[in-house]
Amino acid sequence: MAVAVASPAGLDRTALAAWYRRNRERSRALFDTVLPESYAARPIPLRNPICFYEGHIPAFAVNTLLKRGLGDGGIDAAYEKLFERGIDPEDEKAVGAGAAQWPSRAEIRAYADAADREILAALAQRAIDDADNPVLAGGLGAITVLEHEAMHQETLHYIWHRLPYDQKRRPRDVPAPWTGVEPPLPRSLRIPAGRATLGVDPGEVPFAWDNELPAHRVDVKAFWIDRDSVSNREYMEFVEAGGYRNEGLWDPEGWQWRSEHDVRHPLFWELHRGAWFWRGMWELLPLPMAWPAYVSHAEASAYARWKGRRLPTEAEYHRAAFGTSSGNERPHPWGDAPPDATRGNFDFSRWDPVPVGSFPRGDSAWGVRDLVGNGWEWTSTVFAGFAGFRPMPSYPEYSADFFDGKHYVMKGASPATARELVRRSLRNWFRPGYPYVYAKFRTAA
Repeated sequence: MAVAVASPAGLDRTALAAWYRRNRERSRALFDTVLPESYAARPIPLRNPICFYEGHIPAFAVNTLLKRGLGDGGIDAAYEKLFERGIDPEDEKAVGAGAAQWPSRAEIRAYADAADREILAALAQRAIDDADNPVLAGGLGAITVLEHEAMHQETLHYIWHRLPYDQKRRPRDVPAPWTGVEPPLPRSLRIPAGRATLGVDPGEVPFAWDNELPAHRVDVKAFWIDRDSVSNREYMEFVEAGGYRNEGLWDPEGWQWRSEHDVRHPLFWELHRGAWFWRGMWELLPLPMAWPAYVSHAEASAYARWKGRRLPTEAEYHRAAFGTSSGNERPHPWGDAPPDATRGNFDFSRWDPVPVGSFPRGDSAWGVRDLVGNGWEWTSTVFAGFAGFRPMPSYPEYSADFFDGKHYVMKGASPATARELVRRSLRNWFRPGYPYVYAKFRTAA
């Protein structure tokens, strides 16, 4: 379904409500996979307990659309404070209120049900497109709520990945892992010099987060880039060559992270009785050598140095993904067609990666593969706003709090990125020592 929420007559309220219901159903299904005794578990120390997020998503919707936008009093002030915000940008640690005893799931679900009723009523009947209200103008607050939940569903996925198998229920419709055998032989492609457009100007898309605005154009010199994401097979060579013991391959911050946490291999890899396995969402798998290597920025950078190369910049990613020989730029690597299941591994079609190069219909004009889907792509660009950046009225702390020089831009999409988020201008970001996210990489020169 396309993200067609605006029309000459205003917002398409039916489409917004359908999107909201689809989000809520997907979130509920995710929380239903967690066993009751693990509802307050904390699989990732840097994140809040699982139960926090089932309260945070509806509380954010209430705080953003109903209270900040429409001026309502809210539903439950205590819950809207308890579940208000989950991340401290200073150190990326969870800052949920840390209740001595979290509410039960029945209590959180009762609050969520009440929030759903109010949000759906607002989407159907209230002035959610008020040109005189900066939070509501153009449906900003409503779409902020919708994309926020879709983003958190990806967070939930990688948190669930760290949850022990005996603490979650495997859904009935999990597709069999598509592991492949061996990755394609490495190949580097030359991308000619040209202009890349990062971000987007207001009004060009129905919605954009503040860090996407306004458009920023960069002249990019010719460069070389890997046709494919670095595979587990290629990354294994780095591990076996002692890459994690060679301080000279790591920048100081990366080496400190590696040393303090005794990191010896990617987090998604596990060694059992001398054999390597991939920690899949629902089972351990013999390490699929054809899958992309999911690693932190620090690990990706060290590997690139080992190869005598580097990570691409955000502008180089854009040039490789959206540029053409004519000088025009495409909305997607493959062209104008909307994102669908033939273009890449995204939109929750699978719980884990697939072999690199599996979606030739998603190739860019230059033949670079998997630029969208199968894992976010690390870049060497430090996350910051473009010239003319302004915090968004509906969520002013969304980006600006992370303009600290300590986060790196990621582009593309992962298996758990909703199709509504697959757009050229979207930017993601994390610290270099954050190994949990579904992030792959390729090298450039």
